[in-house]
Amino acid sequence: MQKIYSLLISTLKDNLTECDSLNKLALIKSQYLGKQGKLTFELSRIKDSKLSERKELGQVLNNIKIQINSLIDKKSESLANTNKKGQLNFFDVTLPGRNISSGSRHPISITINTITKILNNSGFTSVSGPEIEDEFYNFEALNILASHPARDMHDTFYVTDNKLLRTHTSSVQIHTMLANKPPLRIMTPGKVYRCDSDPTHSPMFHQIEGLCIDKDVNFCQLKGFLINFIEQFFGKKMEIRFRPSYFPFTEPSAEIDIKFNNKWLEILGCGIVHPNVLKNVKINHKQYIGFAFGLGIERLAMLKYGITDLRIFYDNDISFLSQFSVLK
Repeated sequence: MQKIYSLLISTLKDNLTECDSLNKLALIKSQYLGKQGKLTFELSRIKDSKLSERKELGQVLNNIKIQINSLIDKKSESLANTNKKGQLNFFDVTLPGRNISSGSRHPISITINTITKILNNSGFTSVSGPEIEDEFYNFEALNILASHPARDMHDTFYVTDNKLLRTHTSSVQIHTMLANKPPLRIMTPGKVYRCDSDPTHSPMFHQIEGLCIDKDVNFCQLKGFLINFIEQFFGKKMEIRFRPSYFPFTEPSAEIDIKFNNKWLEILGCGIVHPNVLKNVKINHKQYIGFAFGLGIERLAMLKYGITDLRIFYDNDISFLSQFSVLK
C-alpha cells in the first residue's frame, strides 16, 4: 500500500514538472483531489479496510493530501511569477506613445527673471552675497543704529550674538561698494529672513534691491526710472504715487503705491542714499550721490498673477505650479 502511495506522489511530481499553465494545473488538482480524483478514491476505500487499520490509513492519506496540496500550491506560485515576468517583459509596439509632462519654472523664479531682465536692460549688473551676515554689513554700515527696533531679537534671526540671517539684500550693496569704486549700478536679488509669518508675510522671502552711485544722480531720475520699471513689469500704464517715508539708509525716502483693483497698494521703497552710508564704505559723499530701491518678489508676483496667499508659493502644489508652465 505504501508503494502505491509513493507512486501517487511520484506521478504527481512528474505531472507538475510538465505543467506549464494555471489551467493545466487546475486540471491536475482535479485529477488528484476532485470528486473522482485518485486520492479521493483511496479515501473512499478506508471504510472497506479492517477496523484496526482505519486510523493509521486515514492519517497516512491525510498526510499525502497535505503533501499534494503543498506541491500544487508551490507550482501555482511558480507559474504566477512566471506569468508576471512575462507580462513585464512584454511590450506592445502598436500602443500609442505616452505624453511626457514637462516641468516649468516656479512663479518666484519667473518674477525674478522678469525683473532682472528689465534692470539689466537699464544697465544694472546682478551681484550676490552671503545670507549669514554680521551686524556691520546688515545694520551699522546702512546707518541703522543699535537702538533701531529692526535689530531686536523679535524681528531678526540671530545665529550668534553678532551673526544673523540677513534681513535685506542691502548688505550685498555694502560688500560691493567696499570692493569697487564708483560709478556703480547693481541689483541684488536673493533670499532674506525676518520673524514674520501670515498670509502676506513669510519668515523667508525673496527681495531684489537696486543701487546706482554716480556724480549726477538725483531724485527725478529715480522717479522716472521706477515709473518706467513698474509699467514694464506689469505690461501696461499704471496709476502710481510716491509717498514721503523714512528709511535709515536713504534721505529723502519714499514709498511707491500703485492703483490696483481700485485700491492703493504699496509695492516698494526708495530714496537717495544717505551720506552716512557712503561714508561707511569710504565713498566721497560730496563727489558722489546715489539712489536705491528695494522690493519684495513675492508681493509683485501675487499682484501680477492674482495670488491672495503668499504661503502657496512654498506648498509644492503641482496643480498650482502647472499653471505657470506656459511662462518663462
